[in-house]
Amino acid sequence: MLEQAVRQRLIDIVGPKYFKDDKEALVTHSYDATPMLQAMPDAVVYPGSTQDVSGILKIANEHRIPIVGRGAGSNLCGGTVPVEGGIVMVMNRMNKLIEIDTDNLTATFQTGLNTKAFHQEVEKLGLMYPPDPSSMVISSLGGNIMECAGGLRGLKYGTTKDYVLALEAVLPSGEIIRTGGKLYKDVAGYDLTKLLVGSEGTLAIVTEATVKLIPAPKYKKTMIAMYKDIYAAARTVAAIVGNRIIPATLEFLDNPTIQVVEGFNKIGLPLDMDAILLIEQDGLDEGVVEKDIVEIVRICQEQGAVEVKMATDAAEAEKLMFARRSALSTLARIRPTTILEDATVPRSKIAEMVIEINRIAKKYNIQICTFGHAGDGNLHPTCTTDARDHEEIHRVEEAFAEIFEAAIALGGTITGEHGVGMVKAPYLEMKVGPVGIEVMQGIKKVFDPNNIMNPGKIFAKEYRKRVVVQQ
Repeated sequence: MLEQAVRQRLIDIVGPKYFKDDKEALVTHSYDATPMLQAMPDAVVYPGSTQDVSGILKIANEHRIPIVGRGAGSNLCGGTVPVEGGIVMVMNRMNKLIEIDTDNLTATFQTGLNTKAFHQEVEKLGLMYPPDPSSMVISSLGGNIMECAGGLRGLKYGTTKDYVLALEAVLPSGEIIRTGGKLYKDVAGYDLTKLLVGSEGTLAIVTEATVKLIPAPKYKKTMIAMYKDIYAAARTVAAIVGNRIIPATLEFLDNPTIQVVEGFNKIGLPLDMDAILLIEQDGLDEGVVEKDIVEIVRICQEQGAVEVKMATDAAEAEKLMFARRSALSTLARIRPTTILEDATVPRSKIAEMVIEINRIAKKYNIQICTFGHAGDGNLHPTCTTDARDHEEIHRVEEAFAEIFEAAIALGGTITGEHGVGMVKAPYLEMKVGPVGIEVMQGIKKVFDPNNIMNPGKIFAKEYRKRVVVQQ
């Protein structure tokens, strides 16, 4: 519980309407989209301006009160769980689209802006902001920046870090810094913009961002390739890119995922296939798009696809992509608890990784469905389980530990787009080594010497299992 004097100073900054410490507010901000993680904050504040954020951070830093920045809470790594209590700072009041600059092809916004709403405004002008996380309907752009969100278009267009040009951020001291600008070239010192992207709220609170836009593609083709052999599907992924074709979307669903998605949605997916690839190509030139699709079809058939089907119209194309976008929400209907991870490997190792996931699932007698962004090797092994079954949850934890080890052994990483947060913190050293951890902790200490910014994230004090943490 906050001291009364501190409480009053916070109210003086944001007003009584935007300071909450009643039980309902604390409970609803004690968890995020990550299953089985929960911790109670001491207060929730809703700043309305960068100056508000600055004032709140000065007070928190003075009194060594933890600060957890929060957008929509849609992350899957426990990134916004206030594991050490303190203040949850919700950014959704700061949601203005400040500018779309069509001369420089940039957009500037406050970080509480909804991702989907931003996409829609940009698309009205014939432009595109490529990062498209599956959570975009509910997520905020600030959360996307803090987690360096990816999405289905990541293979061709890149992820959030490839589009953020400038940031306004508030340091734990309350000082306000601006990094970058409407510039495509800028090597003036260390790249603080890129450092803050993906920092998971552990260094600063980002209040404003400028991102680059691109012309929206005018033409799009969508197809599904079906495989009886999972290795043939994986070979196809490598062969497409190896032939210098970069699809806009190249998604993978294994048979367990196909079974569940089709069972609930009845959209015509083939239940007897080991894997399917959902492929989209887009561009500004219809001839180039058509040429790429013809070549992709040839490669799929050459690599062993049993059948390749083209979407005949936009509605059918949308139905096919819905199969992928709905995978998580569909799997969540099977059992009470759904744990989704994002181990990433080189695309040439996808088949080996899926086989390893299946072997590990069988070893621990749990159900794991795998889908993901095959083109960039970002797989989402997803376990359907029940948090009330502690023995099974223990087996799930052990299985995911082996999955992360397998990913690293294949030249991959423990997370491609979800972030480290609490869930992956025990495994970070496995990826970056002790020296890498030491360097990262040094950066953290320079920014945040009093360790108030989202403590308990990224750097594991001890092995944290997925259990409910109560205060």
